[in-house]
Amino acid sequence: MKQYVGLDVSQDQTSICVVDESGRVLWQGKCASTPEAIAATLSSKAPEAERIGLESGPLSIWLCHGLTALGLPVVCLDARHAQAALKLQLNKSDANDARGLIVRTGWYREVAVKSLDGQLVRAQLVAQRVDLGNQILLKPFGLLAGKGVGKTFAEKAWSPMVRCMMSPKLC
Repeated sequence: MKQYVGLDVSQDQTSICVVDESGRVLWQGKCASTPEAIAATLSSKAPEAERIGLESGPLSIWLCHGLTALGLPVVCLDARHAQAALKLQLNKSDANDARGLIVRTGWYREVAVKSLDGQLVRAQLVAQRVDLGNQILLKPFGLLAGKGVGKTFAEKAWSPMVRCMMSPKLC
């Protein structure tokens, strides 16, 4: 018997709903939001899982890679598309969201999951952009927010000179 799984992920716990090919709920419950805990739960509650869907979000990259590495057939669903479908529900709850994310019908929009290396490069680029923006913001005031020991960025940015230039009432 084919089984389909919907995961509604939150930081601490993930709501899980397992249905059969006709849409009948076989099991609903919760487990910790780690790939290992989800895989362990699914090995006992949905050993014949054909497809497992979870909504894109802050933990989805980590969970998708972790669950795929554990041999599970995971698809990451477009959050906006999933949200539109979940809005149609009468009773909003994590359990109902998990049931609503069932990928049995094939009516979903899958999103590509970035590689972990790609995510690291993105984080480095964002950090460089922020550093550059901080320098550009302060240079007109004669201040550089370079790396160094001592004052934090907030202390440098709101020094008495900058405070007076940006808001003369504070001087």
